[in-house]
Amino acid sequence: MDGYMIFFIILTGAMARQDLEDKSLIFPRQDDYSYFTLKPEEPKPMSSFTVCLRSFSELIEYSLFSLATEKKDNALSIYPMPGNMVYVYVDNEEVRFKVDEGLYEWKHICVSWTSETGVIQLWVDGKLYPRKVCKKGYSFPASTSIILGQDQDSFGGKFDKNQSFRGEISDVHMWDYVLSPEKMQKVHLNEFSGNVLNWRSLEIQKKGDVLIEPKILSRSSRMKNVCAI
Repeated sequence: MDGYMIFFIILTGAMARQDLEDKSLIFPRQDDYSYFTLKPEEPKPMSSFTVCLRSFSELIEYSLFSLATEKKDNALSIYPMPGNMVYVYVDNEEVRFKVDEGLYEWKHICVSWTSETGVIQLWVDGKLYPRKVCKKGYSFPASTSIILGQDQDSFGGKFDKNQSFRGEISDVHMWDYVLSPEKMQKVHLNEFSGNVLNWRSLEIQKKGDVLIEPKILSRSSRMKNVCAI
């Protein structure tokens, strides 16, 4: 086997599609070089979206999901903040949500938005918070950079250690439309997968000091899921 073929196998294997069911992404510490890059199923422009994921962290301020375009660093960002706040950015515009206080345990967060009305929704552990409006008429280009663990200050890079994530992330899904409340509940129970990002069939690449390990739910998190049924 020649050198070119070896290089090609290594390169393609770095972004191989994986089934991450029952897996967790672990970020051991805050730094400015460790993260995961996610590749959409089929890159295309979007005028609506829904993003859902689970996270487990002791931090009170961090980047949870970062999607950048070549022109906007915060084209879509989910950013928990002190005071039980969650900031969501669409096309660099900030929308703030006040959420319930919670213990250190797994949390399920979903954000949806549509260009048609600008309505943005935040769901936490299956609960919908008051809807807000931003960036009516905006649309996402096909070329995007999606990163977990860091907040992109430029397309695909330039990170700040103080904005990085420490903890675990799992069950990441994304759709190119707004999910109905019924579908939101199915996602909360891990019964519905994304068509843009699918945790059960995902191209993912890790950089720096990060790990992929079996997911372990606390007893309280397991009970919340049972009660939701």
